[in-house]
Amino acid sequence: MTLTNGYEQSDREQKLDIVNLPSLEAEAKKIIPTGGFGYIAGGSEDDWTLRQNTAAFGHLQIVPKALSNIEQPSTATHVFGLDLKTPIMMAPTAAQGLAHSQGEKDTARGVAAVGGLMAQSTYSSTSIADTAAAGNGAPQFFQLYMSKDWTFNESLLDEAVKAGVKAILLTVDATVDGYREADIVNNFQFPIPMANLTKFSEGDGKGKGIGEIYASAAQKISEDDVRRIADYTHLPVIVKGIQSPEDALRAIGAGAAGIYVSNHGGRQLNGGPASIDVLPAIAKAVNHQVPIIFDSGVRRGSHVFKALAAGADLVAMGRPVIYGLALGGAQGVQSVFEELNHELEITMQLAGTKTIEDVKHAPLTHFNYAD
Repeated sequence: MTLTNGYEQSDREQKLDIVNLPSLEAEAKKIIPTGGFGYIAGGSEDDWTLRQNTAAFGHLQIVPKALSNIEQPSTATHVFGLDLKTPIMMAPTAAQGLAHSQGEKDTARGVAAVGGLMAQSTYSSTSIADTAAAGNGAPQFFQLYMSKDWTFNESLLDEAVKAGVKAILLTVDATVDGYREADIVNNFQFPIPMANLTKFSEGDGKGKGIGEIYASAAQKISEDDVRRIADYTHLPVIVKGIQSPEDALRAIGAGAAGIYVSNHGGRQLNGGPASIDVLPAIAKAVNHQVPIIFDSGVRRGSHVFKALAAGADLVAMGRPVIYGLALGGAQGVQSVFEELNHELEITMQLAGTKTIEDVKHAPLTHFNYAD
């Protein structure tokens, strides 16, 4: 363990023997301090939407295709102009120093090792440049929590462009902090500085709760902001936090180069629908005008398959990767991606799909089963 400002950070670096991703949470809870674990694992209010995100994958079933004459399916894909070895990407997840002393740097190393795509958060424990450097040339996106201070936004975007990120993820579903009861119960305040916040007049986030940090973020975000960021960076802007067809079309009309379907992993609006339940209608409305990223509740290879078949082009995950980071550093992150890829390959074979493009055209059905 590494002790930083009185907070114990894991410094493990090892491959993990994973049976399934859901099992990682209990193991990570043993080594991540209570406050940090509550922040990572918790949702908002009573966690109803958090729970439904995973449970709702049961609303869709995969139709197996026999006599398909395939073997050794490939998880390689091409999206946003990038050649990737897996359609599974790292969701932008804040404050990874809560899980490991190397934070986002080890996550970037682990994602790069599997040929995946990394997205780093404005609220990262490590700087944009350091996270990008750790990826050693592997593709990365930068996720922007817009500040009320446009000069600060420009500074972050300048750093992201200089670091070589391939796109900007504009988060639009977090204009205020969700009511996160675990943080209230634990009286949680960030013990680890957030490197990208050092330019805020309020400081680097250390000693503050997430609600105090969000207070500096923009509460008013409009279509004009999508255009402004695209014009400023000359990079694709992907709008993150879309939950309805109407909002998806508004984002595209504002110049969005991609749609990111997400309810923030159940951490913002509790009582909203599970992301997988709204994905098909959004994909139908988007109609391949731009690529779609999906996250929230992904824990199984079959979940990845269903999300792709329901209209996603990339599928992101957050918490399981952070648990792998805590348990094994960069190698732990790599192990998480390898396990989910392995499960996806099995599902692809059994469903008679050779390529990710085949998965995107695979039929899904919907039967109602009692719990």
